[in-house]
Amino acid sequence: MEVEVAEESRELTNNVMCQLADPEGTPLGASMYLPQSVGPKELQQMVNKLLNNEEKLPYAFYISDQELVIQLGDYLQKKKVSVEKVVTIVYQPQAVFRIRPVNRCSSTIAGHTEAVLSVVFSPDGQQLASGSGDTTVRLWDLNTQTPMFTCTGHKNWVLCVAWSPDGKHLVSGSKSGEIQIWDPRTGKASGNLLTGHKKWITGISWEPVHLRSPCRRFVTSSKDGDARIWDATLRKTVIILSGHTLAVTCVKWGGDGVIYTGSQDCTIKVWETTQGKLIRELKGHGHWVNSLALSTEYVLRTGAFDHTRKQYSSPEEMKEAALERYNKMKGDAPERLVSGSDDFTMFLWEPSKDKRPKTRMTGHQQLVNHVYFSPDGLWIASASFDKSVKLWNGVTGTFVAAFRGHVGPVYQISWSADSRLLLSGSKDSTLKVWDVREKKLKQDLPGHADEVFAVDWSPDGEKVASGGRDRVLKLWMG
Repeated sequence: MEVEVAEESRELTNNVMCQLADPEGTPLGASMYLPQSVGPKELQQMVNKLLNNEEKLPYAFYISDQELVIQLGDYLQKKKVSVEKVVTIVYQPQAVFRIRPVNRCSSTIAGHTEAVLSVVFSPDGQQLASGSGDTTVRLWDLNTQTPMFTCTGHKNWVLCVAWSPDGKHLVSGSKSGEIQIWDPRTGKASGNLLTGHKKWITGISWEPVHLRSPCRRFVTSSKDGDARIWDATLRKTVIILSGHTLAVTCVKWGGDGVIYTGSQDCTIKVWETTQGKLIRELKGHGHWVNSLALSTEYVLRTGAFDHTRKQYSSPEEMKEAALERYNKMKGDAPERLVSGSDDFTMFLWEPSKDKRPKTRMTGHQQLVNHVYFSPDGLWIASASFDKSVKLWNGVTGTFVAAFRGHVGPVYQISWSADSRLLLSGSKDSTLKVWDVREKKLKQDLPGHADEVFAVDWSPDGEKVASGGRDRVLKLWMG
């Protein structure tokens, strides 16, 4: 009898009490004893079973922000994790498709006669637009990798361009505060310049297609301290959002239908969009707010377009598909917002729940220039003038890793569609691709002759575009 008891106790000591949980911390099933020989493969089968997934989905597993890639027992021993307490294993859904890292410049296209200030792929990844200091917007044919249309009409530098999430319109904003709407199929302006802002345009964001299709409304932010909601069909300002005491530096139209504006007055304001009323104010930063990003940004940007390349016959069908994608990505969690500032810090917010920040994220040694959520919302990347790119947990805001390699300020970052790779462009004239899982440099992409101001990874993951002071547009492939 004693022998049996000893056997049984030995069996139990080899098992570890574990609790599976989603990235938000919601437990999946009850806590259970797992053998130490369990690895990611077995956990994957368990999660798929517990979630009753008909199609088996890939997952990654984390114990206190460290990825589990070996057997549970080996990991606990290596990291000296106590098995007295319940070990929480967080499962993260992974993209079902894989994006190849870009590793070569497939073409260098001249055309702009001044610096390229912004590059943005269309929501379906089939077209590319760039804005330049030469006052033009250019549309590029990605199949032939040649210029398609040169859109003229602005009288000053084109600082930002934005595609409507249904891909039907392109809007650009200039240094003199004018807005222009273009038809991307013809490259023609759909009328005269839209005026209203008194100083330069700092940001443009479209109303999500799951809220209204076809896309009509977009919001612009300006150095003049206002944000304006425009109607592309009526071709005029419909609401002015005024309240900031200094320049508005960035603007985002959220999936819940509210607008977020970040300003040099150190505040972030949240507005409703039927009358333009201020709903709440997010305070905490000690200096200018430079950049805002939403956890749902990728699905808001791409609307109904996904990696299956499906085409839609009507705006209603598009709206439905976009809503389904948005709800699936967001889950039960609230939409999260991250802000980056000149005070070297970042804040993670859940504005629909609380006006106080969820986490203060410190570590950068210089101003934070650009912040961006990964497409799956599980990571946050930040680019800073301290020459580093930092990676943070997108749900809790905890620091994960620092990517060092640039020798100049990092201006802009962009994610691959599968959230596994991160791209950065810097004053040092290079682009770099970072591997999120390995936490290291995957690819160094020199080639530009001067500072790289703008980078974008196409939503379909096939290509990367970059532009900067050397006036050329570069396309990079895997």
